Amino acid sequence: MIFHGRKISPGVAEGEALVSAMGISFYGGIEPETGLIVEKGHDLLGQSIREKVLIFPTGKGSTVGSYTLYRLKKAGNAPAAIINAESETITAVGCIISDIPCVDHIPIENLKNGMRIRVVAETGIVEIL
Repeated sequence: MIFHGRKISPGVAEGEALVSAMGISFYGGIEPETGLIVEKGHDLLGQSIREKVLIFPTGKGSTVGSYTLYRLKKAGNAPAAIINAESETITAVGCIISDIPCVDHIPIENLKNGMRIRVVAETGIVEIL
């Protein structure tokens, strides 16, 4: 199955899907040194985003979240790619400065944990393998 979305940050990546029905705050919600989601009450609490295709509706929280994505990348704990229903500025900027492929305008309700996903952000393509 192939979905066509909008390119936010270029690149190509493949990995296991990690899907959340909730927004993600990178600042305070994810530990940069480990890549673990630490936000209390989050549906992915305790899970690692490292090398996953991270899928969530939209970002939330402080603009420092963009820098937190950059810290995750530098620490080797960043997701392989990000897919959003609607990307907002914090996630978009974080992906761009961190060279993380990002696509939005994807019907994320069709994507499930554990699926193998390829993201070709230049063309906005998300493919379930």
